Amino acid sequence: MQRGEVWWVAFDERLPFVLLSDEDESGIQVMQVVAPAGVDITGLGVEVAVGAIDGLPFEGVLRFALPRPGLTPCTWLTTVYLDDLIERAGALSPAKLSEVEDALRLVAR
Repeated sequence: MQRGEVWWVAFDERLPFVLLSDEDESGIQVMQVVAPAGVDITGLGVEVAVGAIDGLPFEGVLRFALPRPGLTPCTWLTTVYLDDLIERAGALSPAKLSEVEDALRLVAR
C-alpha cells in the first residue's frame, strides 16, 4: 500500500477511496471518490478528476472544499484501517497525485 493507490473500502457499502498516507497507529488517511458536482464550484472548492485510467469502473472526483470563515468544509477526508480495505483498484499517475497534493495544500491554508 502506498500514497496515491485507489482502494475499495468496506463501510456500509463498498466505496472507492484514494490513500493519502501510509498506515500508522492512527490508521490511514484516505479521500472518498465522489460524483462530480455538476456545477461550477470555483471559489468554493477544487475537484480532481479520477476514473478508468486510475482503476475505477466510473468517472468521479476527489473534491476539496476551500476553507471559508464561519464554515467547516467537508472534504471527504477520513481515516480507515487495514482491515477496512477490500481490494486494490488501481493507482493515480504521478501527475494526478501532484494535482491532489496541490489541492491538499490549498485546503490547508
